[in-house]
Amino acid sequence: MKPPRSILLTAPSSSAGKTTITLGLLRLLNKQGILVRGAKSGPDFIDPMYHEAASGQASVNLDAWAMSQALIHDLAANGDLNDANDKDCDFLIVEGAMGVLDGAGSGGIGSSSDLARILEVPIIIIVDAAKVGHSVILPVLGLKAAHPNLKITGLIANRVASESHAARIKSATDQYGIKLLGTLRRNPKLDMPSRHLGLVPAQENLELEAFLDEAACAVERDLDIEVIKEVAEPLRAEISEPITAGTISPIGQRIAVARDEAFCFIYPHLLAGWREAGAELHFFSPLRDERPHKDCDSVFLPGGYPELHAPRIAAATQFRKAMHILANQGAVIYGECGGYMVLGDGLEDREGICHSMLGLLSHSTSFKKRKLHLGYRHLRAIEHAPFVGNFAGHEFHYSSLIQSGKDQHLFAVRDADGNRLPNIGGQRKSISGSFAHLICVASALSDQ
Repeated sequence: MKPPRSILLTAPSSSAGKTTITLGLLRLLNKQGILVRGAKSGPDFIDPMYHEAASGQASVNLDAWAMSQALIHDLAANGDLNDANDKDCDFLIVEGAMGVLDGAGSGGIGSSSDLARILEVPIIIIVDAAKVGHSVILPVLGLKAAHPNLKITGLIANRVASESHAARIKSATDQYGIKLLGTLRRNPKLDMPSRHLGLVPAQENLELEAFLDEAACAVERDLDIEVIKEVAEPLRAEISEPITAGTISPIGQRIAVARDEAFCFIYPHLLAGWREAGAELHFFSPLRDERPHKDCDSVFLPGGYPELHAPRIAAATQFRKAMHILANQGAVIYGECGGYMVLGDGLEDREGICHSMLGLLSHSTSFKKRKLHLGYRHLRAIEHAPFVGNFAGHEFHYSSLIQSGKDQHLFAVRDADGNRLPNIGGQRKSISGSFAHLICVASALSDQ
């Protein structure tokens, strides 16, 4: 099996156009009959949803802070571990996160540049040229000077205003021997809708198909697609059967997984690892008042946007009844972030109205007074937790606890620099959850 040809798209900063150009390339190559898929550097949940919509192939997170090199290579080479189409992929486009050197903690570990070194893939730098001309070259020259071993193969200038603007950019790149791979013109049709946790999820973006086609037309018109294909290089990772190094053990044998607009933040590699370990997954929608599958021995409530759907969740009587029956039977029930909010007694929405949640744990949360909680986490499961051991995870939420409840905490926590943080989450018998999203077991960090 041939390894896919691969490139990594990154930028000096956020909002330079990485996602738009990644999606345009994915959609265009897909239209050209190339089996292409995307991957996202870091813990972002939403961009991989867009990658899948653009390419028709499942996208994965490649996290150079949390994951072992073995797991990164495994996921890059094999994609969704249970999708045969992904394993036969011809082309892999990895989208960077934030700026190219931006990572976790004071040391900036886990950046897009770290991921590029691990995968040994060529980098294309995307620069927002809206307010620069000849200076567009500076990020490339600076990165080459700081990290000469990185494979920087070219530059894409985004939001270019005119032919004369493009000519100034080309003059500068020619002067310094930088390969210019295109000058993407400014286009208000390529602005993407967002809200408090980033982009509006792909399944809720009613204009998504039109946007993807517009992005594909733009990159076909303004970028040198054939040269971009040529600078991509085959992944150097040896392709073998998935080793799922560092993936998290299943919470049960037959797992009911909530999946709808309120429960949509799920790492694909987490579910793939559970399947690879032999677990059966059955999906259901709490928003549609569906019950977990009757034969399930465990339930996973992932993150998402319960704060935007609190009245419907509160009114989902069949869902509530089934969850209490399962809890009384001793089924393992685990919630992450939004799922943790739903496990609690109540959820206060942005208007200050409190909605009754499942009451399987005793905390309450609020979205009224929004405060950003963001960062990687070292997590150690406290005694009696359904998970055993140490984990790498991530927090990204604006909701906060307004009542901590009386349940035992779930995790002892340190930040990316190893500084001790307050214990988080709650557990009661077989029910547990926290605001953290688990990425992989912490033993996967040992070779970083």
